[in-house]
Amino acid sequence: MSLNYRPIIGILAQENWEGDPHAQGSSYIQASFVKHLESAGARVVPIHINQTKEEYVKLFNSINGLSLPGGNVDMEKSQCARTTKIFYDLAIKANDASDYFPIIGTCQGFQQLTILTSNKNLLTPTDTKAVALPLIFSPGSHNSRMFKRFPKDIIQSLAEENMTPNFHALSLSLQNYNNNAKLKHFYRVLTTSSDGKTEFVSTMEAYCYPFYGVQWHPEKSPYEWIEKPAMKSHHRFPSQTEEEKALIYNYQPVFNGLKSIFMQNYYFE
Repeated sequence: MSLNYRPIIGILAQENWEGDPHAQGSSYIQASFVKHLESAGARVVPIHINQTKEEYVKLFNSINGLSLPGGNVDMEKSQCARTTKIFYDLAIKANDASDYFPIIGTCQGFQQLTILTSNKNLLTPTDTKAVALPLIFSPGSHNSRMFKRFPKDIIQSLAEENMTPNFHALSLSLQNYNNNAKLKHFYRVLTTSSDGKTEFVSTMEAYCYPFYGVQWHPEKSPYEWIEKPAMKSHHRFPSQTEEEKALIYNYQPVFNGLKSIFMQNYYFE
C-alpha cells in the first residue's frame, strides 16, 4: 500500500452549547482537537453542519480521515448527529470497496459510533465527570492496532495510574456491550474503566474497519490548561485580568499558504 505523506483530517463541528458566552456563529470545534491532530503530523479541515449530502460527499472524497470530537449535543437528532451518520455510511461503503478511510471518535464521538453501529442508544449514567482513571487492558489488547506500538512504560503507566481524563455523564457499560450482538461483532474492546460501580468500555477498535473510539480525552492533558502545582518560578501578573489580556489566545494566527516556510504566524503592531 502506498503511503500519503500529506494527510488531511476532517473534524466534525457541532452546535454551540447553550449559554456559551463566547459563542460566535452557530457551531464550533475545540482548538485542542485541532492541535492534537496537528501534533501527529496531520492538517485539519473543519466539517460544517447544515450542509447538503452532495457537499459532504465531495468533502469526503477530499480528506483522509474523520475525527468525531467530544461535546454535548443530541446524538440522535442534532445536525451534528445527521452529519456523523452521512460520513459513517460513506466510510463503511468506502472501506468495503478497499478505499481506506479511518474514523476516530472521542468521548461524544465514541458514543456516536456505538449508536450508529447498534442502531440503539445503550448508554447509561456513570459518575465520570472531571475524573482521571486508569485503563483496564483486555487480554491481547497490547497487540491491537491501536496499542501495539505504544512503549511498554506508557502502557504500564496507563494501567497503574490515574492518567486518562474523563468528562462524560454517560458510558457504554461492559454489560450492555456484551448484550448487544451488533457491537460485539463490530468492535473489539481494548480497555475498560470503572467509576467504582460500573465497568464501562473506554477504548475500542473495529475488527474489520479502521474505526477507533476512546471514551477518555487524549487531547486534554497536553492542550487544555489547568493549574499545575509543580512550577518553580513564582513570577505572576498583578491580576487575572492583566494575565488574560496578555495571553497569546487574544491573537489570531494567520495562514501563510502551503509553500511558506511557516504555516502560520502571529502578527503584531
